[in-house]
Amino acid sequence: MLGMNSTAARYTWTAVSVLLLVALVYTVRSTLFVFIVALLFAYLLYPLVNLLDSVLPARRTRGLALALAYIIFIGGVVTFAVQVGSRVVEQAQTLTAKFPEMVAQWETPPSAEPPAPNDLKGQILANARDEIARRANDLIHLLPAAGMKLVSLASDLVFVVIIPILAFFFLKDSEVIREHILGLVDVGPWRTRLDGLMGDVHLLLAHYMRALVLLSLAVFVAYGIFFTVMGVPFGVLLAVLAMCLEFIPMIGPLAACIAIVVVSAIAGSHVLAVVIFMVLYRMFQDYFLSPHLMGQGVELHPLLVLFGVFAGAEVAGVAGSFLSVPVLALVRILYLNMRRSRLATPASVAAESSRLAG
Repeated sequence: MLGMNSTAARYTWTAVSVLLLVALVYTVRSTLFVFIVALLFAYLLYPLVNLLDSVLPARRTRGLALALAYIIFIGGVVTFAVQVGSRVVEQAQTLTAKFPEMVAQWETPPSAEPPAPNDLKGQILANARDEIARRANDLIHLLPAAGMKLVSLASDLVFVVIIPILAFFFLKDSEVIREHILGLVDVGPWRTRLDGLMGDVHLLLAHYMRALVLLSLAVFVAYGIFFTVMGVPFGVLLAVLAMCLEFIPMIGPLAACIAIVVVSAIAGSHVLAVVIFMVLYRMFQDYFLSPHLMGQGVELHPLLVLFGVFAGAEVAGVAGSFLSVPVLALVRILYLNMRRSRLATPASVAAESSRLAG
């Protein structure tokens, strides 16, 4: 019709529809981020809700388990804030007040005698001292702005009120939502594939959130115990900082390690021991603890993770970096399901067998 091939028209319409969908998602990315965080928060509470739902009497609704789960979670958060938050605030105020003085003392040479002209070691140490001092000054200038952003984020009613409410509905009506999505597809092979895909996504998000929370808690406990035993100044503050940055893949732990080393060096407290401990702990977590907790759901190459972190940061800042790993893992699951569907046809199975045999 009008000289246009029907196949070309169909492909063009599909491409335009995909582009419009991408543009729509980018336009509403802030709202979409709130719903995604609410979904992840729901998966955070999902094991506790299921546990309470299984131990409560038979004649009850899921709402009771949800209410008890929220009470337990809020109680845990309040307890943590009371026990740890007050010390974090106190140490943060002390560090902010004493940081310029500590930097000035650290920059002062220990001896008034000039170094020997050929003292290569002294020149290297002096250059390193000057470089770290400049970076430390940049860091202290950025702290007020970062602090204001964190306060603004914490005071945002969307993150304080809306996300738990949305998570409540996700948990309460999860089965209804699942049935509605499956109802969009007629009974048959495609519905079976969609059901399998939703099951894979469910396991991925459940494993990812469980692993992320356990890894952050492990970092807080390990760092807190080590800093307390070694007498590292501002130990609780540094442990909480490392715990929070653990939620940002790869870049967050690296930034936490740099900040901890800088503060320890300026405070003059066991820098070498801190560096050795963090290297050993990161090896233990990256090669043993993290693969064990993540399971088979998140199998991404480190280069792909780095690409996702930087690309997510360009698109949506810290939120994009935080969501980069689950988004890439979801793309991987979609690809594997599409590949399994393609290989499930008799012709594809025969072609694949012939290729392997040849």
